[in-house]
Amino acid sequence: MSTIAPAHTSAPAPSQSTRPSYKVTGLRVLRSEWAKLWSLRSTWITLGLGLLFLIGIGLIAAAQYKSRISSGHHMDPDFADATAVSLSLFGTRFAQLALGVLGVLVTAGEYSTGMIRSTLAAVPRRLPVLWSKSAVFGLVALVVSTAGVFVTFLFAGGIVSGTRAAMTLSDAGVVRSLLGAGLYLGLVAVIGTALGALLRSVAGGISVLVGALMLIPGLISLLPSAWQDNISPYLPSNAGESMFALHHDATTLSPTAGMLVFLAWTVLALAGAAWRLARTDA
Repeated sequence: MSTIAPAHTSAPAPSQSTRPSYKVTGLRVLRSEWAKLWSLRSTWITLGLGLLFLIGIGLIAAAQYKSRISSGHHMDPDFADATAVSLSLFGTRFAQLALGVLGVLVTAGEYSTGMIRSTLAAVPRRLPVLWSKSAVFGLVALVVSTAGVFVTFLFAGGIVSGTRAAMTLSDAGVVRSLLGAGLYLGLVAVIGTALGALLRSVAGGISVLVGALMLIPGLISLLPSAWQDNISPYLPSNAGESMFALHHDATTLSPTAGMLVFLAWTVLALAGAAWRLARTDA
């Protein structure tokens, strides 16, 4: 009686994974942040509100000016020396809040949902995440804001045509003021992004943003006039406003100096956010 030995079959070699290995690059991080930005409903809503504030309030201001001029009513101090540029940029203070708040949400929102852990796991070096978020949203805010201020000026200029406030793009300083306003709003968006990463709290980031841009200038006005003259021009909001102001006096910075001061505030906020991102866990 013969026995048949079982045939020994060699185990199949483990199939090597055909999944390609991806390397983390700056361009890929930028693409991922771009995709995340536009996948959020809050992006569309808040950008829409920013444009609405910028264009709507500017046109309302121009219409109010035209109405008061035509009716011969007493002109408020805000409108007495108004120009088509200042009227069209009347909504900048409101648009900055919308863009700054959205900047805070871009970074702090990931901390509140816990998504930041997945982001940092995909990009272990961490800092490229901050640079990409700031660059992507800053560029979007810059483009949207610049387009908004030019559209507002064109319509507001038509409304106040024939009045002493009338101006055209060919007038001295007009294009510079409009471009300065777009740059200012783009940098506000970057500051909001930095504050969100620094404080890691939506409420905290928004509170600091509103305080820096709107509350602190009011508190500085309570100081003695000599102190105001030395401090007020260098506050973020005042330095930023000098970037797009058509006329300047001894108490305000020049457009170039204002831009440099506001850039310094932006770099300071980004530096603080980078330091905390690199030193502390998510």
